[in-house]
Amino acid sequence: MFRRHGESFRARNADHLDRSALRVMGAIETCRTAALGGHVERCNDCGHTVISYNSCRNRHCPKCQAGAAREWLDARAADLLPVEYFHIVFTLPATIAAIAFQNKAAVYALLFEAASQTLKTIAADPKHLGAEIGATMVLHTWGQTLTHHPHVHCIVPGGGLSPSGKAWIASRSGFFLPVRVLSRFYRHLFLKKLMAAHCAGRLRFFNGLARLADPAAFAAHLDQPRRTEWVVYAKKPFAGPEQVLAYLSRYTHRITISNRRLVALGDTHVAFRWRDYARGSVQKVMRLEAHEFIRRFLQHVLPDGFQRIRHYGFLANGHRKSKLPAIRALLPAAPPPATAGPSGEKLQADELAEAIVPCPCCGGTMTIIEILPGPRRRLRPRRLDTS
Repeated sequence: MFRRHGESFRARNADHLDRSALRVMGAIETCRTAALGGHVERCNDCGHTVISYNSCRNRHCPKCQAGAAREWLDARAADLLPVEYFHIVFTLPATIAAIAFQNKAAVYALLFEAASQTLKTIAADPKHLGAEIGATMVLHTWGQTLTHHPHVHCIVPGGGLSPSGKAWIASRSGFFLPVRVLSRFYRHLFLKKLMAAHCAGRLRFFNGLARLADPAAFAAHLDQPRRTEWVVYAKKPFAGPEQVLAYLSRYTHRITISNRRLVALGDTHVAFRWRDYARGSVQKVMRLEAHEFIRRFLQHVLPDGFQRIRHYGFLANGHRKSKLPAIRALLPAAPPPATAGPSGEKLQADELAEAIVPCPCCGGTMTIIEILPGPRRRLRPRRLDTS
């Protein structure tokens, strides 16, 4: 798709593409091609030769997230507790999502802040749980048809530390916190933060939203979302820690659309599968003009350096090492934490040369006999998307 239609898309949208989008396009187009270099492997037994090209390792590339997900999961396995886990989703209404699209770094950060503070505040209230909780949050910005739909998925252990830190307070089985209370507090908190960001001059508006630069117009624009219910929903609790890991493996490093959803690519159009959740998750096929497909894909490119996976409460980096052992000591029959195995280690170029790969023809040992130079002769460690 990008190799066939990327050049014409750039030419047509030269005035609208920022550097981040251009870098993503270039990375996907050159991923696992000679442009990035690679290596040649030969079987010691039958002489079969294979050329393997390097991946781009861009976090928006559909080919390059499996390895990053494995490394991240190895690290997270050690954090799992033998308790019930809950899945809560915080979304933004369309009127606010339009503002977020023009101010991604600022508004996405507010989404994280408001969602995390909502969970921590309501959970700390003695009327609900009365405990300090932990949470892992993942930002997604897309819907099934690649439209802009920013929301955060929150994975939360069912309980927390008492105010004294000497007891574990478990949530009720199958129930964590009241959704309506979460929704209304989250709405209040987010709009308050958004107004403060506008007053501080941190928001920019263009085209149809240019009028919102005026404080009075912006305040009036928030009247409608202030009166509507915001969608916050809790999914069915996970069956156990293993199910949490399986879920995280699918969601943490997911991108806008995976290659397996693509159905067909023609001279002018692309077709892909999507699920219509409004009609019972019925699977359908959508056909889009090639440039429209690329436009929808690129609108989900995140700002440089933006962390889309974050941890809060006793799972935050500053507390995890000290509080998780204390929590395990308070839980009955707590298993020892898992440790990351070899799959959690990052492979460098010189380590690749020593890897033993079975021959696809005879099962013999494949040995790297030549390094193909690319723009980088040495692979830099992959930057994991963690906070």
